[in-house]
Amino acid sequence: MATTTLRIASLCLLLSACATNGLPPLRGMTGTVDLPRFMGPWYVIASIPIHVPLLPMFSEKGAHNGIETYTLQPDGTIATTYTFRRDSFDGPEQVFTPQARVANPPVNSEWKMKFGWYVPEADYLILYLDPEYQRTVIGVPDRKYVWIMSRTPTMPVAEYRQLLDSLRNSGYDTDRIELVPQRWPD
Repeated sequence: MATTTLRIASLCLLLSACATNGLPPLRGMTGTVDLPRFMGPWYVIASIPIHVPLLPMFSEKGAHNGIETYTLQPDGTIATTYTFRRDSFDGPEQVFTPQARVANPPVNSEWKMKFGWYVPEADYLILYLDPEYQRTVIGVPDRKYVWIMSRTPTMPVAEYRQLLDSLRNSGYDTDRIELVPQRWPD
């Protein structure tokens, strides 16, 4: 049993090292995030979606009209609701409701996200936030996932390309980033 556990742990470490291409783990941005101002809805413009083939109910693959909403709770935690339609604008609605807590107060750019009692906390990083709190990029330390988000369902192409260039320079494989289709009534 111990040998099997050791082999599995070694394999996980090896795969983790491969996933980061030898790059050091990312950290959240250094500027302070004003949490109350950051709260509210964010349209997911593009992402490297979480995709778990064995657990399709936890997959973001094929998301349409993705919106991530943050709500600061009285105890300081952050209620998160990610809502999207699966595979089309008319597809079934999916809702994920993880809880977050800030891991680096007072900077507030590194969060621990909890998806359920049975899942360990995940590190989520605010990598970029524009001064007007209209655009943000959320990532994870090993660069496996990323979300480009906006307060509006569209983003100017030039601005999107700048964010992609920044992610590429940070070691992300930007070929894996997928646009999240957004279509809303005027």
